[in-house]
Amino acid sequence: MNLSEVNWDLEAAGTWPWPVKLVTIVLLSLLVVGLWFYFDTQDQLASLEEVQGKEEALKKTFAFKQKKAANLEEYKQQLAEMEKTFGDMLRQLPNKAEVPALLVDVSQTGLASGLEFELFQPQGEIKKDFYAELPIKVRVLGTYEQLGTFVSGLASLPRIVTVHNVAINPINGGDKLVMNAVIKTYRYLEEGEGKVNKKRHKGRKRGRR
Repeated sequence: MNLSEVNWDLEAAGTWPWPVKLVTIVLLSLLVVGLWFYFDTQDQLASLEEVQGKEEALKKTFAFKQKKAANLEEYKQQLAEMEKTFGDMLRQLPNKAEVPALLVDVSQTGLASGLEFELFQPQGEIKKDFYAELPIKVRVLGTYEQLGTFVSGLASLPRIVTVHNVAINPINGGDKLVMNAVIKTYRYLEEGEGKVNKKRHKGRKRGRR
């Protein structure tokens, strides 16, 4: 077959040799398939991949929620235990009327440990969401053992008492030490106190504007 003798005019395609017709049909088919893939199938494949990704995410979400549902009773039990613990902690916070007695307990604990108070200075209350901190600056003199007994005694009080900003230094000419610290006690805010404080805080913000 001499290709130079073939009339390549499309109108004369019917007279082309069969091998030429076959190759032309294959090439046109590949071109059509390629254009079909580019303009239609490619977008469908991208959409399919996106949908498969969403399906996988939904499966993971379902599995997570199913696991939570299966452990619902356990979560309820844990919540009940947390509420009980929280309630026990709240009962360890004194009310306003009990604070003076608590301050006496703190000072008596120091005296019972054999310490000498150089400073016992209650500071202003610091109100939080549902409780107030009552910091007390103290400076006491005593031996290492007496200081340890004092801190241990504070931890043994029926109310929550914490010790902060501890600084212990030796005193020249003896075995005594001086300890500066901030002792914090806490009290539960009575009904209405928290709301009043929030309103005042918002009022200050509006005033600043």
